[in-house]
Amino acid sequence: MARRARSAVGGVAHLVVLQAQAGRTVLHDDVDQAAFMHALQESMSDVAVHGYGLAPDQVRLLLRPATAQALSRAMQALGRRFVAALHRRHGGTGSPWAGRFRAALIEPGEWTLWALRHVERAGAPDGGFSSAAHRLGALPSLAGRPTDPPELWSLGNTPFEREIAWRRLLEEPLPGPVLQRLEAGCRSGAAVGSQLRTASWIASR
Repeated sequence: MARRARSAVGGVAHLVVLQAQAGRTVLHDDVDQAAFMHALQESMSDVAVHGYGLAPDQVRLLLRPATAQALSRAMQALGRRFVAALHRRHGGTGSPWAGRFRAALIEPGEWTLWALRHVERAGAPDGGFSSAAHRLGALPSLAGRPTDPPELWSLGNTPFEREIAWRRLLEEPLPGPVLQRLEAGCRSGAAVGSQLRTASWIASR
């Protein structure tokens, strides 16, 4: 059976998930995390990285490709670079991920902020890390600097105000229905947002 084509839209945020094969750890320690971040920074040509969250068995990303084709190209390049580095260090063959990356289009506005919270909450407290470190004032040396989505600027008039507001949001769990919609969107490749607005903003692209 042919694989379902993955939807992508230029200029729109996408929630992207890489899931490890069942029972497998991919990012064992900070060396593997650094290798992933280096591959990410080298691969995201024509793609803005709004956020990343690394856990031992999963990676979440919030990406905004410049064109519809840029997302797949960037993720293919990321896969080649990181998997090669992983095999050089640990040995083995093949991909450690459970199939292709999963992605969902994210509606601009509050849904983009919800998706970013979902991404930046990944990794804690089980040994991972996320781009929240930059936005909350801590700058781990192996992490790349994310590009703020426009929605973050609505949280305050100064960097300090936005940092405080974002810290409070990250401390709050996502509403259950929101989390379910985000996860279901990634599984199906569907757009995620308000039902009435989602169709209109996709049609306008």
